[in-house]
Amino acid sequence: MFVITADQVDSRHRPDLAAAQLDRISAEHGPRLVLPPERNAGDEIQILTDDAMTAVHLVLELTRDDDWSVGLGCGRVRTPLPHDIREASGEAFFSARTAVDRAKRVRPRFAMVAADPAADDAADAEALLVLAILLRERRTEQGWQVYDRMMAGANQADIANQLGVSAPAVSSRAKHANIRAELDALPALARVLGRVDAAATRDVTRDASRDGQRGSTEGAA
Repeated sequence: MFVITADQVDSRHRPDLAAAQLDRISAEHGPRLVLPPERNAGDEIQILTDDAMTAVHLVLELTRDDDWSVGLGCGRVRTPLPHDIREASGEAFFSARTAVDRAKRVRPRFAMVAADPAADDAADAEALLVLAILLRERRTEQGWQVYDRMMAGANQADIANQLGVSAPAVSSRAKHANIRAELDALPALARVLGRVDAAATRDVTRDASRDGQRGSTEGAA
């Protein structure tokens, strides 16, 4: 499972962003969330999903405007699940808390933590996500105009008409914004997170039992 805990940056001196963000996340990702996202405390929001690609999208969306410190946690979640995410617990939630606390002290404002034995895999995933975030930070407003329309399903001709520019200009903006490279990388990022999740939620007790049985068999031989 993946838990995302996001804490609004400088919330004491800025308008509250949590309500609008929760509405957007529910509308865009609701079917792929395990529980409805909620405001956890004050200006903090919490999200639970078992879908790696959704976790990638949420991290990239929340880090886009530097409004949030974002922690991604991975691990087991205590079952049965409650109806309210604020009552949920488990390794993924503890990891997300550690991650968001670290995210507040680094640039970009993102960190990932996974329960053992997936710590090294989580560090690899964090490095790749940080790279994606840093590349997105260099995107100009013109690049974002093309990106947002592409993500909404518009083709190059539609985007050119909407922006009042030529099709070659749209192509040039997309190239300089590294949009295609980012979109091509998203499935790879999701696969990496999927491997982290598989390692973090592996049945360690069962594995240990199998190791013990194997050792007994080898000793008897």
